Amino acid sequence: MDIWLWAVRLTPTRSTATELCRAGRITINGAPAKPSATVRVGDRVEGRIAQRQRIVEVVQVINKRVGAPVAAECLVDHSPVVEREGEAPVLRRDRGTGRPTKRDRRQIDRLRQQ
Repeated sequence: MDIWLWAVRLTPTRSTATELCRAGRITINGAPAKPSATVRVGDRVEGRIAQRQRIVEVVQVINKRVGAPVAAECLVDHSPVVEREGEAPVLRRDRGTGRPTKRDRRQIDRLRQQ
């Protein structure tokens, strides 16, 4: 399980995938998955990965990390669409104005917290 999660690029490292499985955040067909669990074609893998609920269906089992286009062919993503409340304001300063002052920095920090 941990190898497949890492190979299809759902997690950045294999150790992260192992930790998610041990914490009980990954399920295969509704049952908690161990890191050593075997993944089969047609399995439904669900879990909270990188602060996002992911629901994927296994199309192809791979054991080695592959490029992103190939990894996308190994699964079907049924994850809910993430809705953004609004676009964050673009924080740009005019070129050549120098470093932000303490007041400017506080205003920038307030905008980022919203």
